[in-house]
Amino acid sequence: MRTLTSPAEPASPPADPGEPSRPQRLARIRPVARHMATVLAWLLVVGALLLPNELAKVTPWTFLRIPVEAVAGVAALLALPPRPRRALAIAGGAGLGLVTVLKFFDIGFYSVLGRPFDPVFDTSLFDPAVVFLTQSFGRAGAIAVVAGAVLLTVAVVVLMTLSVVRAAGQVVAYRRTATRAAAALVLAWFVSAALGAHVVSGAPIAASDTAAIVRGHAAQARASLRDQKAFESEAVVDAFRDMPGDQLLNALRGKDVIFTFIESYGRDAIEDPLYAAEVGAVLDDGGRRLAAAGFDSRSAFLTSSTAGGGSWLAHATFNSGLWINNQKRYRTLVASDRLTLTGAFERADWRTVGMMPGVTQAWPEGRFYGYDKVYDAKNVGYQGPAFALGTMPDQYTLSALQRLEYGRAGRGPLMVEMPLTSSHAPWAPLPHMIDWNDVGDGSVFGPMSKAGDSPEEVWRDSDKTRAGYRQSIVYSLSALTSYVEKFCDDNLVLVFLGDHQPAPLLTGKGATRDVPISIVTRDRAVLDRIAGWHWEQGIKPGKRAPVWRMDTFRDRFLTAYSPPR
Repeated sequence: MRTLTSPAEPASPPADPGEPSRPQRLARIRPVARHMATVLAWLLVVGALLLPNELAKVTPWTFLRIPVEAVAGVAALLALPPRPRRALAIAGGAGLGLVTVLKFFDIGFYSVLGRPFDPVFDTSLFDPAVVFLTQSFGRAGAIAVVAGAVLLTVAVVVLMTLSVVRAAGQVVAYRRTATRAAAALVLAWFVSAALGAHVVSGAPIAASDTAAIVRGHAAQARASLRDQKAFESEAVVDAFRDMPGDQLLNALRGKDVIFTFIESYGRDAIEDPLYAAEVGAVLDDGGRRLAAAGFDSRSAFLTSSTAGGGSWLAHATFNSGLWINNQKRYRTLVASDRLTLTGAFERADWRTVGMMPGVTQAWPEGRFYGYDKVYDAKNVGYQGPAFALGTMPDQYTLSALQRLEYGRAGRGPLMVEMPLTSSHAPWAPLPHMIDWNDVGDGSVFGPMSKAGDSPEEVWRDSDKTRAGYRQSIVYSLSALTSYVEKFCDDNLVLVFLGDHQPAPLLTGKGATRDVPISIVTRDRAVLDRIAGWHWEQGIKPGKRAPVWRMDTFRDRFLTAYSPPR
């Protein structure tokens, strides 16, 4: 019987005696990899120490300096025994990682709000940020961004800790070299500091950026904690707190008073050459049409308590007569019984209405402000598409006001607070004006929500971002002036203003926090009562128009229109 066998396997070619084996190749690669890891660790550590907390300061020259924190760290590592040395390296690495994350927060806050991140108060802004992301990029996009931010934070802290530990090991392994290098760097740092030497303007060779940022945030935290006590003292002072309703706002009896905030309508919109031509043109045209319809107006500027965002802080400042510039003050205010402008009108027997198209969730603050009725994004009958954080076009908001309140027959005097939101970031998609008779339930706006660039495309291009902002302000102003021209009568007193300037990426660094404010009415007596304010005629304030802090408006307004009998 024959046995079947498999064909013989081909013999492996003989190894080339001149070619290194796998273990030999790994042995050659490992030292190179270790050296590269060490170099990367030092680059990460030094780069993190030299990283500024403002995007405008990040240049290649920024990283060609001597960080005093690194020199001090090397000296401390050389002086300590092994166990404390390792503990210092781990703690220092984790701390540097957290400070680096803090710098990234600062960069974001400076870019959007024009100020550094406040660890005491600003954590409460994370929820509104998630809402913004969700409405701009969808729920999946928001989850992806949040998850990415969390993972990046953890990665930065872990990677920075490993880098400092590795760098510390090299300091000890090459003690003599490290000692000489540290001594030389200390000498160079002090000489550079004494001479004021700079790599380029604004980038001193002797750097201590990280230490200064940590000290600044520590001082900021102490000031934030003290702020609460100071605010409580300010809030108890109120000349109008106990004024009877029959003495409040007598000079406006029978008038319909509408306070309208235009989102991100700042001074730069009418003065910056990037925006002023188009925005100025719509204000000039609107002013002419309002004058032809018998309306007169006066304008000035208010300095907002916020910039780039936090509209509710500006609304609260304007309404309460208190400077509300952080979330803690806001929460304290809405938990108090402070008299607001809305509350004053309610006490004086006006019907008070909040038209709040930007409110998409429960809003208990409505009780604090004292509205008889609040219309939010869910109960104004809007059946059209969402326009990011604008939720609905301003023309629909104004049409809903006309249908639900202002145009009702037989009603009494009305007081309305109404933020218009179409000019809210991300400025895409954008609506445009249509015939008022065609507004209906808003479904007509469907094609507009699909036209033009997406928010992602707009925010990737600074020119498109600026153009979108400019067009949105033009639209909001056009909608408001058209509404007044078409629907409003002799009893109207309209006060419209911006809530804050847009983000610094649109205004540039160092922009004021001023916003335009205008009063429009057909009743000359209403304007005569504020003649002493010296506001300018028209709805476009000039460069020399008066500038008040926003928190002073409530008292001045109540004083002007609540004359003693």
